[in-house]
Amino acid sequence: MLDKFKLGACLPTFGSCADRYCLSGYGKGGKTVEEMMSMARQVEDLDGLELVGNWHVNDDNIDYMKKLFADNNLAICMVVPDLWTQEKWGAGSLASTDASVRKDAVREVAKSMDWAAGVGCAYVDVWPGQDGFDYPLQADFTEAWKRLRDGVAECAAYRSDVKVLVEYKLKEPRTHCYVNSAAKTILLLDGIDNTGCLLDIGHSMAAGENVAEAAALLAEFGILDYLHLNDNYRTWDDDMLVASVNIPETLEFVYWLRRLRYSGWLTLDIFPYREEKLPAVRNCFAWMKALLNAVDRTGLDKIGAVIETGDANEAVRLVREMLTGK
Repeated sequence: MLDKFKLGACLPTFGSCADRYCLSGYGKGGKTVEEMMSMARQVEDLDGLELVGNWHVNDDNIDYMKKLFADNNLAICMVVPDLWTQEKWGAGSLASTDASVRKDAVREVAKSMDWAAGVGCAYVDVWPGQDGFDYPLQADFTEAWKRLRDGVAECAAYRSDVKVLVEYKLKEPRTHCYVNSAAKTILLLDGIDNTGCLLDIGHSMAAGENVAEAAALLAEFGILDYLHLNDNYRTWDDDMLVASVNIPETLEFVYWLRRLRYSGWLTLDIFPYREEKLPAVRNCFAWMKALLNAVDRTGLDKIGAVIETGDANEAVRLVREMLTGK
């Protein structure tokens, strides 16, 4: 537990971290849930782990997983329906032109909602990564948007005790994802009860957004429900360690978390391919603690006063002062 926040990590953070060039993974992590759990237990202050439906939890092992997490004093903070790794999702899931595929996608989300409820988890993360297009004249944008909204609404209505969060991303696996920004997520979810947004700050950065602005906008519309933390060079979703590249923007983002009174999960979605897993996770949480301390030490009023001036020199000076004390 970090102050008012709960600290989480996606379970594959502790895995072998495969990519399309090294399908077996780069090693240094666990291969089974139990091995990854054993590593996760060694991280101080870790409160929970994310699971992917069918990968880690299913109808056959749900009781076992519930006991495994309870025995290890960890929560399951998210269940993620797998809407991207199966061949049938290749041309779309909730927005597919094939009605039978859309029904399968809703069924997949509903299963994950049942599993989430069964293990005391409040959320599922709908990441419609295969819902998009690759070429000009390949997509009927208006119809695809209607199908997406209808699909999300059907999922959200399935049961009220598990909230459906949508995670946006600019691209990958499609060259263009339909839900690719904070603003479009707000439009997608407008008027649909029991929904919110999972803001992945790396997705926001790669989409060319200022992640603090994205968080503020989502909070203004009441849908900033959950966070994924990582970093990248803004050209791709590299899932690097927190604050390893964009320190000032991550600092600004942390200030806005305080200002918005966010108190939910801070969950790592990093892929330390070649790095040792435990130091990578500890580095990420240490950076978050350091940035939160910098904001708290400086004070919201002082930071807000500098923002109010709109003076770039003062803003740059304040960032330096917050990070170095000089």
